[in-house]
Amino acid sequence: MIKTQVQIPDDLFRRAKAVAAEREWSFAEVVRRGLEYITAVHPPGRTPGSEWNLPPAEDLGSFLAPEEQWTELSHEQP
Repeated sequence: MIKTQVQIPDDLFRRAKAVAAEREWSFAEVVRRGLEYITAVHPPGRTPGSEWNLPPAEDLGSFLAPEEQWTELSHEQP
């Protein structure tokens, strides 16, 4: 395990300490879990925007209701 120092804004430090106290974790555990989360969501090697693209449009056919009824139909309760 590596020991390191980081600078953390006062408010973020207080919130992290509060999370640690509520869950009976150490501050270090909160930091480790936060780093695990962010590296899972944003793994190294992926460039922003490369993981998903808008699918191509598909023709779904003609509408079943005339255009003048669209607003009324969109406000109907199920």
